[in-house]
Amino acid sequence: MSTAPAAFDIKTFLATLTGAPGVYKMLDRNGEVIYVGKAKNLKKRVASHFAQRGGSPKQNAMVARVQAIEVTVTRTEGEALLLENQLIKRHKPRYNINLRDDKSYPYIYVSTHQEFPRLAFHRGSRARPGRFFGPFPSAAAVRDSLKTLQKIFPVRQCEDSYFVNRTRPCLQYQIERCTGPCVGLVGAETYGEDVTNTLLFLEGRGEALIDRLAQRMEQAAQRLEFEKAARYRDQISNLRTVLAKQLVAGEQGDLDMIACAIKGNIACVHVVFVRNGQQIGDRSFFPRMQDEHDAAAVLGAFIPQFYLDKEIPRELLLSHEIRELELFESVLGQQAGRAVKISWRLRGERAKRLELARANAECALTTRLASQQTIADRLRHLTEMLGLAEPPKRMECFDISHTQGDQTVASCVVFDRTGPLKSAYRRFNIEGITGGDDYAAMAQALSRRYQRIRAGEVEAPDILFIDGGKGQIHAAARTLAELGVENIRIIGIAKGPDRKPGMETLFQTGCSDPIVVKPDNPGSLLIQHIRDEAHRFAITGHRQRRAKTATRSPLQAIAGLGPKRRQRLLRQFGGLRQISRADVEALSSVEGINRQLAQRIYDLFHDHGA
Repeated sequence: MSTAPAAFDIKTFLATLTGAPGVYKMLDRNGEVIYVGKAKNLKKRVASHFAQRGGSPKQNAMVARVQAIEVTVTRTEGEALLLENQLIKRHKPRYNINLRDDKSYPYIYVSTHQEFPRLAFHRGSRARPGRFFGPFPSAAAVRDSLKTLQKIFPVRQCEDSYFVNRTRPCLQYQIERCTGPCVGLVGAETYGEDVTNTLLFLEGRGEALIDRLAQRMEQAAQRLEFEKAARYRDQISNLRTVLAKQLVAGEQGDLDMIACAIKGNIACVHVVFVRNGQQIGDRSFFPRMQDEHDAAAVLGAFIPQFYLDKEIPRELLLSHEIRELELFESVLGQQAGRAVKISWRLRGERAKRLELARANAECALTTRLASQQTIADRLRHLTEMLGLAEPPKRMECFDISHTQGDQTVASCVVFDRTGPLKSAYRRFNIEGITGGDDYAAMAQALSRRYQRIRAGEVEAPDILFIDGGKGQIHAAARTLAELGVENIRIIGIAKGPDRKPGMETLFQTGCSDPIVVKPDNPGSLLIQHIRDEAHRFAITGHRQRRAKTATRSPLQAIAGLGPKRRQRLLRQFGGLRQISRADVEALSSVEGINRQLAQRIYDLFHDHGA
């Protein structure tokens, strides 16, 4: 008979605890970190948790679960704030306010080191040569900006591998979105002018850019170069339209406006991003929190988690006052290498704009609450439909996408009790199977996914949905059995007549009869949502993989033929078509191409009937 663990002896612990600044971790009986906190005085702060009486039920539950406390002493309270932020992101403690935002933010990249620079979407490390502008709040904001820039200044946005292999202008040249530098239709000097103008725009120097273009327009008109003057005129007109939409009156630098709205234990933080005096977008965040907190606590948790590993603007405008404001300014300033100002008492236009941000936060929160109520209702009906004892905490769904067996991609989407958990979505490029063998593809994806679940790296789902019928779920059950993964209910979603939504049939392991589902049952709608999301995610991954293969030069598949030799071949022969028609003698005459390599190049094209 097991005995309950002894209560944590807080008095003995406090008797030896230091009063220095630092960070403390509260652990439960399983050694899981359930709360992380920082303190200017560790002894007083830890004691305050246990001294409180009449706290909320969740606060009392947290203290009751504590079986150990680990402490790390720091030199300053600022160091404690940095360490606390790292530990919260690492452990994601249940009782902390957690910002679930694990994506790096996108930038616009300009390869200024090249003779003909390109504009590109970029996410990740910024160690490569060139210039980066951002960060932008979303990928859509970057793509909208790139599309706008391409209409005004026709700087190329194609991949370098595509650029060096062109023998004639592409469609972008035909629709006047590029000037054709790949085939020598524009000189480096003229092209460089468009690049310079693009950089001025991205730097936020819109008015200076318009003055520059107006001067060029007048000069072109005086030289009677009316087509060029008309081009400058159109650029000025388009720029004024764009700047009128993006310009934030009275602002010139970088700042973020941050507003918070709270209902119960759900909070929304809405951030408006302003860079170089231009609004580049906004975004709503929903930090996870177990208990009710005020706006000061939510913003105080949000700011370090969001900014300490990103570029920090010079100023933050807040909808509510936060505690330890001076500490936050000091730590953010140290991270940014310059002063960072945090303001919350605002007047005039700034107060109006922040009020608008708060209205957006409240609107997003209302939409979120309505969505969660809908999902909760659907989850309740799903629980009844499947005869479960309680609603599932986590569900996964797999789907396979390919084109006649090529570039097969498997998707895994994850839902919890609040809906899609997109940070947990995964794709798997399937290799080494017979093309079109969906059973083998599913087995490979499940094996790769559930090996990690078995190792404890990923949380196991309560339900595994498979897009398919009895054959698919039997193959899935066999794969999980081979891995030794148990206690996961597997349900197959077989498409109905004419593949009509709402007419699906459900099958589960250990039961020969299908589960009868009414089309209008809210639980059925949740299953459709999960299945459709897996299908969408798989198709998107397959298209991306297929597009990547389509733009890949066949020469890249040849061992020993590096980028410099490929470029030399293309320059010598003028393109892939001419290379495919050359014999071994002609190929080996190119500097750096020996006879063995020339033979491999020749075989590549002729084995494919070129």
